[in-house]
Amino acid sequence: MTIESSNFVLFLMGPTASGKTELAIEISKIIDSTLISVDSALIYKGMDIGTAKPDKETLKSFPHKLIDICNPEDSFSVTEFITLAKKYITNALNEGKLPILVGGTSFYFNALEHGLSALPAATDESRKYFNNLLQKMGSEKLHDKLQEIDPKSAERIHPNDSQRITRALEVYDLSGETLSALQGNKNQNKLDLKIKKIVLMPERSDLHIRIEKRFIEMIKNGFLDEVKLLRENKKLNLDLASMRCVGYRQAWNYFEGIYSKKEMVEKAIVATRQLCKRQCTWLRNENEALILKGLETNQAINYLQEHDA
Repeated sequence: MTIESSNFVLFLMGPTASGKTELAIEISKIIDSTLISVDSALIYKGMDIGTAKPDKETLKSFPHKLIDICNPEDSFSVTEFITLAKKYITNALNEGKLPILVGGTSFYFNALEHGLSALPAATDESRKYFNNLLQKMGSEKLHDKLQEIDPKSAERIHPNDSQRITRALEVYDLSGETLSALQGNKNQNKLDLKIKKIVLMPERSDLHIRIEKRFIEMIKNGFLDEVKLLRENKKLNLDLASMRCVGYRQAWNYFEGIYSKKEMVEKAIVATRQLCKRQCTWLRNENEALILKGLETNQAINYLQEHDA
């Protein structure tokens, strides 16, 4: 089936472990679609089990754009995401397909819908300076520094999110303006298409159960072996965005002897539930979206057809 339109995309959003991928695949079985991942963890090669990446057979049958596009030691900016996502959206529409953007990274969705601020570009010198500063001071002390300069940004950015902390400090250093002030004018790279939204939102208690069961399955399926292999890459450390993905930091610290296996599992599950809570908080602010509690494919299809006028 095709949707008789060439000017809209579907944002299929939901918290972690809500079943977004399954619903996207079910929709794509009925409507000719291109699946585009909106997930800041699934971009990394070699990080399959801990990110709950669709398995190889699934990806072979239902390919997703923007999965396995960079190495864990590589940086990947939201600007790069927007550029690639818009390219795949255009390609899909030109082929008469529905672009389904599916994932849980709210920052990516928000940037694609509302655009990016006019921020100063990083320079080799500034990047080197703040990377060195990070090595010397650590992310938490840099977060304290950001708190003094730009309290609004510091409130939004987690003390362990070294990439966003150093970027906020870099923006201030280069422009003399705070990141929060510059982000008040978002207009660059905004997606100039109609957006239809489906939010998959199971009950919170169900999500907590799914998160725990899923992580236990990850352990059984070789997650610790995956992290052990990643640790052999001398380019990786806990300050990188890839190693801040939930579960990976806790497993890394387990191998460092900081946690017992039981503590690691408990902390990883708690961290994933905290991520889930943040995602749910953001999704509650979504307006004009179809809210589903489960894999209600027929309701999703009807919604898309009804609004295709």
